[in-house]
Amino acid sequence: MYEAVHAHRDGAGAATLARHALTAAELGYEGLVVRNAPATAQLEAVAARYDVDIASGVEIRTTERSAAAAAISQHRPQQTLVIVRGHSVAMNRFAVEEPRVDVLAHPMRGSGDVNHVLAEAAARNGVRVEFDLGPVMQSRGRQRVQAIGRLQKLHDMITACDAPYVVTAGVESHLDWRSPRDLAGLAVPLDWSPAWIREGLAEWGRLVGRNRRRHAESFIQPGVRIDTHEKDD
Repeated sequence: MYEAVHAHRDGAGAATLARHALTAAELGYEGLVVRNAPATAQLEAVAARYDVDIASGVEIRTTERSAAAAAISQHRPQQTLVIVRGHSVAMNRFAVEEPRVDVLAHPMRGSGDVNHVLAEAAARNGVRVEFDLGPVMQSRGRQRVQAIGRLQKLHDMITACDAPYVVTAGVESHLDWRSPRDLAGLAVPLDWSPAWIREGLAEWGRLVGRNRRRHAESFIQPGVRIDTHEKDD
């Protein structure tokens, strides 16, 4: 199983790439996706040191569709995963309608929401919708009830349309990490199955493998167009 994280260059209140990799190894994860990946050489060195797979990624954060489209064109050839942060219905719609996007992150935060139209677009274009369990673990009382309600609504939309998804603990610091078993345990308050949560954690790794194969094929056969609409294995 994999987790997706933000890494920081110093340890002041956050976690460095090395600290994330160490924590991932200790908790039994196979690998992690870095949403703000540093140079490839650093990723490879840390991965070898802690014996975990580390995939490069970028999380695009903007409220402008044109800026998001430009950023996707810039990063898609270099990064293993391209993630678009939602936070609004407009950006959620943009992300799920763009086949070059791998993951729509934080779709229910801010003014974000997901309906059947967006869920069907995600299914059609193979865009994974992210389920961030962080707010459920980090909040209490009314805020926790609201966080659970938002995730349950999102779950209903995604499962009804059979759209792809990923699960995360919303890791910013090494203190945010949870083991796969602990995350699966949240199935009870969310009224989901533990297997459903584990599948969402595993989906990060499947995406990494698929995109690495696509990149490798583009180098081996530079004259062959890689169809971004191809169905997943």
